[in-house]
Amino acid sequence: MPSETLAALRPRTGGRYLDGTLGGAGHSEAILSASSPDGFLCGCDRDDDALEAAGRRLSRFPGRFELRRGNFSEAADWIPAGTLDGVLLDLGVSSHQIDSPDRGFSFQHDGPLDMRMDRRGGPTAADMVNGLPTEELARIFWKWGEERESRRIARALESERRMRPFTTTLSLAGFIESLVPRRGSRIHPATRVFQALRIAVNEELASLQSALPALFALLRPQGRLAVITFHSLEDRIVKDYFRTEAREYDVQGTYDHPDFRIPRAARGLDLHRRGLVATDEETQANPRSRSARLRVLERL
Repeated sequence: MPSETLAALRPRTGGRYLDGTLGGAGHSEAILSASSPDGFLCGCDRDDDALEAAGRRLSRFPGRFELRRGNFSEAADWIPAGTLDGVLLDLGVSSHQIDSPDRGFSFQHDGPLDMRMDRRGGPTAADMVNGLPTEELARIFWKWGEERESRRIARALESERRMRPFTTTLSLAGFIESLVPRRGSRIHPATRVFQALRIAVNEELASLQSALPALFALLRPQGRLAVITFHSLEDRIVKDYFRTEAREYDVQGTYDHPDFRIPRAARGLDLHRRGLVATDEETQANPRSRSARLRVLERL
């Protein structure tokens, strides 16, 4: 959603921006172009391949960007509060990661069952599938993949891995398909399990939840936080946070009841309450954009 993203961020000369999910740096390039001649961009990504590719792509803007390796949830450690005019998060897996078999994010091609965005350490998807207790696997599949067969799949995996560990994407996807046949569905039976494992391996939802308040604090007044989501779990987190910042009260405890509301001024303006979706033209050119939703919060 490049045009919608640029319209949301309104890059301008002299502006300062953060791309917290560099990926292929397409958004970063567009922001720097639109903010010429002296707009500045901070960029970060956990993936060393993405950082290397972004550095090459943005090299035509010398002195106008700074790239760091890390999670967007850590941006407040190196960017002062109240100094940015726009922040962008394009969540999920980049096209490069999906299309690289050695990263293990997709079962379109066989590859190691890895799924780590940051390959410097931490458990892989194979570590989880082969090592976690059945109850924990089932919880992951249900909570982060919304997989209705989570318990049955987890029990079957626990039994099968005693004889042979799962080490590749196709071995896991094929085994799940043998348990849960397609029955005419266009969606592969392993899709939700792969999503759940990727989220668990990279702690994606926890990072997002902790990052949103920190990133919002980096904005100047009238600065905008733009977030592109690709599934309901992350979109719900973004939607709920934006609504919280846009309302004119705080809540005591976790239950929102009028009797327990504490009045305050709204801190943000939720510009598109239902979110923006990709146009028909974009989804035809890029089918992966079909599930994309853009939400924008302006700091007051």
